[in-house]
Amino acid sequence: MADGQEDEPTDGGFAEARGGPTVLRILVGAQLRRLREASGITREEAAYAIRGSEAKMSRIESGRVGFKPRDVADLLTMYGVTDGSARDLLLSLAEQANEPGWWHRYSDSMPDWFSTYVGLEQAATIIRCYEAQYVPGLLQTEAYANAVINLGEAVRPDEVSKRVELRMHRQQLLYVPKAPDYWAVIDEAVLRRKLGGPDVMREQLDHILEVSRRTNVTVQVVPFERSDVAAVGGPFTLLRFAEPDLPDIVYLEQLNSALYLNKDVDVMNYLQIMNRLAAGALTPERSTELIQSVRDAL
Repeated sequence: MADGQEDEPTDGGFAEARGGPTVLRILVGAQLRRLREASGITREEAAYAIRGSEAKMSRIESGRVGFKPRDVADLLTMYGVTDGSARDLLLSLAEQANEPGWWHRYSDSMPDWFSTYVGLEQAATIIRCYEAQYVPGLLQTEAYANAVINLGEAVRPDEVSKRVELRMHRQQLLYVPKAPDYWAVIDEAVLRRKLGGPDVMREQLDHILEVSRRTNVTVQVVPFERSDVAAVGGPFTLLRFAEPDLPDIVYLEQLNSALYLNKDVDVMNYLQIMNRLAAGALTPERSTELIQSVRDAL
């Protein structure tokens, strides 16, 4: 990842961000923070200028909320960016950041904390995950996803359908031009847990074998005899981005919430765990053989 970025944004860097509004909010917020710091203005002073609190400024600069055009315009004026292409571009990008992503249509079927993840997932250039219970979402078939979602709390049939549709839509990012590198490490138990029954699992394992032939997809299996390697706690996902203002993020999904870790010490810890899992798992070739053998035995 790059060490820094020009103080004045250029159209090539921001406008082509792949994650839609989620990433644009983070990038615009980071640019506003840099401009404020370069001007020697405190966060408290900036907050006063937009009739808000310091907490509001923190949310704006971290990209956790949308932007009011008036707020962005007032901040840019305060920072001395009063005319020219830099001001016009930031105002335009702030407006784009308020536009809903394609996943907005599913907002009634997913919590806000997961909506953030979908946006980040769409922007990532490298996605690495570990899963001990279920096939990772980006590798699930429609029938398997339906079985997994029905395991949760009572969900209306129409809501199950929308959640499955969202999961299938997310998977398209593996097939687009300049698709991210996707690397999944899964426990052998995932292969042998017959969710949905033998027919569903046969289809699911066939799908993993097919997708893993793509050059941007790697699948490794941690066999039962390497339980020492797999003893790392629950599933997690590591996201890496091309944009220098987006740090690596560790995503930890819980029952009714999620954690997003981006501190260097946390990211490094999970990166080491992921590397240890990959080193202890079967090679991709041997993983394919194990998946095929489990599939044939169903």
